[in-house]
Amino acid sequence: MLLTIDIGNTNITLGLYNGDELRFVSRLATQRVRTRDEYAFELLNMFNLNSLDPQKCTAAIISSVVPEITRDIGSAVKLTTGCTPQYIDQNIRTDLKIATDIPGQLGADMVVGAVAAIEKYPLPCLVIDLGTATKMFALDADGTFLGCTIAAGIGISLNALSSEASQLPAINIKAPAKTIGTETIGCMQSGAVYGTACMIDGMTDRFENELGYTFKSIVATGGYAKPIIKHCKREIIFDDNMLLEGLRSIYNKNK
Repeated sequence: MLLTIDIGNTNITLGLYNGDELRFVSRLATQRVRTRDEYAFELLNMFNLNSLDPQKCTAAIISSVVPEITRDIGSAVKLTTGCTPQYIDQNIRTDLKIATDIPGQLGADMVVGAVAAIEKYPLPCLVIDLGTATKMFALDADGTFLGCTIAAGIGISLNALSSEASQLPAINIKAPAKTIGTETIGCMQSGAVYGTACMIDGMTDRFENELGYTFKSIVATGGYAKPIIKHCKREIIFDDNMLLEGLRSIYNKNK
């Protein structure tokens, strides 16, 4: 079995594959102060909760945008499963063509997401990742990574708003009944949900105008994707496990 781990700034997502079958998906809050042993304890709990033996895991692969905890989690994987994990870095084969100015700066999460999109969806493709940051990147008809936009994520934006504005509270992210709010929470929810949906629609138009063609597929992933994309005018596919599938694909390329 293959353990896939995506380490993000907010969450760590883990998926266990038995061949093509995804046996379980679990998520941990990203905590930079945790030790190797604490992460190992969490891993053991995940296997136990799913009635699986960690020693039956034969391989592992990790992508990370939080370098300060990457090796601790890798060591926890080794401790609990006996597997030495592979990492998404400059030394691993991805077959992804990157047309940015400095290809080495491309984040592991976008590399993995791009690989998954190329294998699963018609090209050219736009991928939207609504997590700690809101990221949108374009793949052309040949599967070349063309570039991206990065903005503050919905959670970061709302946290900043409530912490910097004395009379604005922390809120749950859900769509209000009306765009034009008539009380504070509804007004904030409208800005967060409908405002982000409009940004996605508008940025998609700008991508296509700049590239000179229409995307054949638009795909969204990330923790905030599901409640947002239903309010976009574009037809957007929700793919919750996109990064895990990209990790599995990259592992198979490097067997």
